[in-house]
Amino acid sequence: MALKSSVRLVSLISAMTCALLLAACGQNKVAEKPPEPGDTAVARVNGQVIWASDVKREAVAQGLISEGEPLDISSEVFRQRLDEVIDQKLLAAEATKRKLDKDPIAQRRLAAARERILGDMLVEGVVEKAVTEDAIRKLYAEQQKLSKRSEEIRARQIIVGSQAEAESVKKLLASGASFDALAMERSTDQATRFNGGDLGYFTLDVMPEPYGAALKDAQKGQLVGPFAAEGGWVIVKVEDKRTEDPITLEAARPQIVRFLTYDQVRDILEKLRGGAKVDILIGKPQDVPGAPAREPASAPPEPPAGAPAAPPASAPSAPAKK
Repeated sequence: MALKSSVRLVSLISAMTCALLLAACGQNKVAEKPPEPGDTAVARVNGQVIWASDVKREAVAQGLISEGEPLDISSEVFRQRLDEVIDQKLLAAEATKRKLDKDPIAQRRLAAARERILGDMLVEGVVEKAVTEDAIRKLYAEQQKLSKRSEEIRARQIIVGSQAEAESVKKLLASGASFDALAMERSTDQATRFNGGDLGYFTLDVMPEPYGAALKDAQKGQLVGPFAAEGGWVIVKVEDKRTEDPITLEAARPQIVRFLTYDQVRDILEKLRGGAKVDILIGKPQDVPGAPAREPASAPPEPPAGAPAAPPASAPSAPAKK
């Protein structure tokens, strides 16, 4: 319960920064006009309208939904975030009333929040234009042309304790004994013995080296072994061989979107840094093995020996939300 309260307090502190930023820009009154097409007014706090999009943005900032994902205004998640947005507005209004927004430290934090928000908006705009369905499908098609599909094998195994016992089992199988029955009766592998030794489909690169060497040239229906492995002596029956199915577009989509996003962010930062004059005024960190971590310059001095430790902060600071 205490953890949830701390997380909520951190969220409120972060959002207060954004709310104070709006106040500092002279936008104390929220416009009655919906900020987004089809937006819905869901609350009013001292005359200021809270829109559904405000609540959704809070949910996105907390990682509860993805950007563009719908959020039902009748859901409990929406109502909880709405309560938080109301609290944020009340706290920010009180902070402004107490002129906390005029404090020099607050001004620097507001300026940093403004830069962060504007930078995020720039990146979002660039990514939105570049990461399109056509771009996703094009990169997926390119990946499919370059990808090499492996061969998959489906096999069953029986593992026993000695080579002599393995040879005995192999003779029984060759004479027509049931692989399933022998696996249950003789195999020491608890993970597979009760399902007939079935290993399912796999590629050789994910198997231990002895399996890869023994099954490299094995054909469908062939008995392979016995060969020594970590668990004992192994006999394998190859049930089937097939070409690995290609990854589907939907399965690959998240990875493709991340790649395209990273690519765009990297490009824009390279261009901006290439056209800017950036001077680093501190030296490179010295990586000395075993050296204690250095405290930041803003850290308070350590108390004298025997003095009581300073109380912990009520809550850690959090980055400003979009």
